[in-house]
Parts: sequence; C-alpha cells; structure tokens
Amino acid sequence: MRVLVTGASGFVGSNLVHVLQDHCDVLAPSHAELDLTTTVAPKVDAIIHAAIWNDPAGLLSDRRRAWAGYVEATRNCVRSGAHVVLVSTDWVFDGTQGPAKEDDPPNPINAYGFLKAASELIVLEAGGTVARIAGVQGIHRAKPHTPRAQDAGFGYLVASVVDALSGGREFTVWDGPAINRIATPVLATDAAELIWRALEREVTGTLHCVGSEHIDRVSLARRAVAAYGLDETLLQVGAPPPQRERIPYDTRLDATGTARRLDVELPDVDKLLEGLAWAST
Repeated sequence: MRVLVTGASGFVGSNLVHVLQDHCDVLAPSHAELDLTTTVAPKVDAIIHAAIWNDPAGLLSDRRRAWAGYVEATRNCVRSGAHVVLVSTDWVFDGTQGPAKEDDPPNPINAYGFLKAASELIVLEAGGTVARIAGVQGIHRAKPHTPRAQDAGFGYLVASVVDALSGGREFTVWDGPAINRIATPVLATDAAELIWRALEREVTGTLHCVGSEHIDRVSLARRAVAAYGLDETLLQVGAPPPQRERIPYDTRLDATGTARRLDVELPDVDKLLEGLAWAST
C-alpha cells in the first residue's frame, strides 16, 4: 500500500511517518513539493491528511488563507480519488459535551475547531475516515526539541515538563477556565498505530484515536513528575496568559466505540508515560 502523509514535518505528521514506514510504502512530501491549497494530491492508495496551518493569529487575520489551508487542501486530497484519513481534533467540540462520543454533533467555538469541522464534513461525505486526536504527547521526530513549552491545549506538555525539570528549571503548568483544562491525551505513536489499524481494516466514519483515560493538565504534569522521579518542588501551577479566542474547557472524548471497531484496548495515562519514556531514550 502506498500512503501519502501530509504535514510530515510536523509533530503529529513526523510520528505518523515513523510508525507507518514499518507497515507500508510512505510518501512524505514537503509543503514546497506539494501545495495542497492549489494542487490535487497525487495518485496513491490512501492519504493521511495531517497538514495544518499552525498559526492561531493567522487563522483570524487571513481567513482566506486559513480556508485554503484547511478546507481546500482537504478537498484536494479527496479529489485525488484516494481513501482519505483526516487527522482532526477534540476542538471540534465546544467544551460542554465531554465526554463526547464519535457521533455527537460538533460545535466548534474558535477558528481552528471550525476549520477542522468543515474539513471533517468533506471527508465523511466522500466515504473517508476522520481520526480525531487529543492532548497529543510525545517527541517531535523531525526536530531535536519541543517546538513550544505550553499553549492553550495539551500538546507537548509532558515533554516540556520533563525538559524543564530534568534541567533543574521550574515549570508553571497553566490552570483555569480560559484554556483546555481536561482532555483524553494520547501518545503520538499510539495515535499513529490506531490510524494505521483503521486504514488497514478499511474502517470509515469518525474515530476517536485517543487513550482510555481522561485527565486534567495539572494532574497529567504531576503524574509525569512522579513517573520519571523528577523534583516535584520545581512544578508550579499558575494562571495562563489572556487568550485571543475562546478555548474549549473540557474536550474529553469517549473512544469506546472506536476501541470496539478497531478491536483494541486503548492505553491509559500510565501506558502513555511509559511509552514516552521509551521513545525518549
């Protein structure tokens, strides 16, 4: 099977390539080599569409580019005729529905969630697969360091905490109602394995490719500190900076339907931390 991975230089995309290269023939063009905002994807068996325009401010200031980067790019994946797996997000929900099931109607409250929800419709109407991920943890396979320490979502949080505390530096975990406080995190490589399993089994529709355990971000950080034997006195809790957009507070995902359809046991937080420790060595 020939599989095209878009966004392969990103955090999620680089982990997809890392996992998929053990299963199939992977194509991973750069944005310069394949601009899906203007070009239909090449002929392959399947496309895992993980590319995004990762600029929250830009999504607000240049909405035409934002629409092209998400919705038109997704259309050009579908137009190729390949089976498309869209990597989507728990942020298609408004933060009041948790734990949301795979068939719960989305209700996004910010630009990123809206653009992903619109892209989901295109893929689902074409008979493809939507793979929602959440609170993605792990290491960036294309970069030596975590791209950011912390943002309004969960992404990279554990790696950032470990980087700081293992170097003897304090880390302040944000907590408060203005950010994504509780979610259902997953290790990037575990999400990639679930996506491959769905592709291999030709599972269509909406899937929640996440872990089995819901957790708030402060508890996740503390669990990581305990698991890796770090100095807990270096971990602080504080208020986040002001946010430009509304952020969904509670984006827990119910993935029991996905686990049943893929015939897997989803990993809990302990397994996530164990897997991250192994990946970091």
